[in-house]
Amino acid sequence: MTSRARLVIGVCLGFLGAGFQPALAAKLVPAGNRNAEQPPVPGVSAKRTKSARTTFEAKYGKVYQLLKNDSGLISKIRTVAAQYQIEPVHIVGAIVGEHTYNVDAYDRLQTYYVKAVSYMKSDFAFQHNGETVGQFVKRPEFAECGKEEGSYDVWTCRENVWEEAFRGKKVDGKSWPNDRFGAVFFQPFYAGQTFGIGQLNPLTALKMTDTVHAVSHFRRLDHDDAQEVYRTIMDPDKSLAYVAATLKTSISAYRRIADFDISKNPGITATLYNLGNPEARAARLAAENRLRRAKGQISKLPEENYYGWLVNEKLDELTALFPDS
Repeated sequence: MTSRARLVIGVCLGFLGAGFQPALAAKLVPAGNRNAEQPPVPGVSAKRTKSARTTFEAKYGKVYQLLKNDSGLISKIRTVAAQYQIEPVHIVGAIVGEHTYNVDAYDRLQTYYVKAVSYMKSDFAFQHNGETVGQFVKRPEFAECGKEEGSYDVWTCRENVWEEAFRGKKVDGKSWPNDRFGAVFFQPFYAGQTFGIGQLNPLTALKMTDTVHAVSHFRRLDHDDAQEVYRTIMDPDKSLAYVAATLKTSISAYRRIADFDISKNPGITATLYNLGNPEARAARLAAENRLRRAKGQISKLPEENYYGWLVNEKLDELTALFPDS
């Protein structure tokens, strides 16, 4: 079975609901944190927050008030969550985590729309040292990725090739940065750049474009049109769908690969939203648990990081944003 086939099966089962696969029911990850205390926050996040003369608690309070005071935004989140068949608190958890630890929230939702429009006149491309990503992925190292179908598998394959063949290496006389694919080719700006209310990485948006096209019927994104990608991830009316698709993909991956149902633990989905690569992480957890069971040990549950820990810690407040759910 190809990776694409496995992905389609997993996503379809996830969207159809657990009721269609009672014999294959995954182990439910209980609500709450596995760690009694919050895991360490990365130094770069602490440094960024300190330099802005604020605190994590203040940043959390700001984004929470944005959500609490904007019934229109809450309604949008509720609608998108229903379309992707996830609980709305998962989307809120991702938004809260990003604006608490990565960037400061704008005071009004309207500011995100204004920012999105600003990219209409910007002139930039996804490239590194004059080589566009479109040119880059035509290199022979990426030939195998041409066998994949769908944006998620194609871009995941390309990301893996980058990690294995280019990252931190010298290829054909050219040295490549020891950094993530998304950071090298998909961040044409520098400090202070924003990625919208969901703080989406353009590479993540490109991965999810087929799913969002299928569910929300938005036009597919193209890596050769960087402006459109940025306008999309800056526009709340569109970016929320990409946030939901990303979260749904993580839920499906953990059910399919690691045999865990994480749909009732927003701290875990927020952790995966923060870290990325849910399939690889689910595979590592599944492998670890196979070894544990072989030794007669109990399986290890997925654990939250500092980002997801906050979401679970604040879960009562976050779920209160949706009193009718």
